[in-house]
Amino acid sequence: MTTMTTATGCPTLHAPATHVTPQGAAWLASASPYPHSTLTLWQSRPTAPAVLPCGSAFDVVNVPAVFGRRMLDLLWSEGPGSGPVAVHRGRTLLFATPGTAHRLPALLAWEEWGEARGGGADGGAHATAPAPLCHGRGDAVTVPALAAAPGAAPGHSRWLVAPDTRLPWLPGPEALLWACVRAARGGGAESAPDLRISIFPSADPDANVYDVSKRR
Repeated sequence: MTTMTTATGCPTLHAPATHVTPQGAAWLASASPYPHSTLTLWQSRPTAPAVLPCGSAFDVVNVPAVFGRRMLDLLWSEGPGSGPVAVHRGRTLLFATPGTAHRLPALLAWEEWGEARGGGADGGAHATAPAPLCHGRGDAVTVPALAAAPGAAPGHSRWLVAPDTRLPWLPGPEALLWACVRAARGGGAESAPDLRISIFPSADPDANVYDVSKRR
């Protein structure tokens, strides 16, 4: 998505990105130790997926598809928006700032993620919520092709929010912690801390394309 930085340091997002642009492809390729070779491969085979290392250009938070879509809807409707997001083999891949894979598990542990808890408004939601897989330095992920293959099945790997700039804004661990907690607790305003106040203003969502035209 196209971004600008305001005087306060908050990103202002102007247009939804539904297709990977050459600038977005260059950003993805920058994660590879051989970016020029990666771009050359994509130019000759734009429908081929690629395996890219994490930890330099981005980290990836990997959650089940339904839970990930719930997180994504919350990030756009009530939070700061998202960076690039893909689906692959029934999982949602949320691209995040480098270092998130190290920091997010610690924040989730502080929230007692995955531990059984009696009573409370959340009804033990953390005990049944899926634990995110966090991919950082030393890990690699398969990213969808730049262009969808003709006749691809509905469940094929694809971009939900495609990279379209060389310097995309990426959420950090605090934003993703907030989205995880809200998604696990059903998104009720009374059931989770309002972390978005200390992050960025809200945006209006669309069912499939995340409309950022009204972003402040």
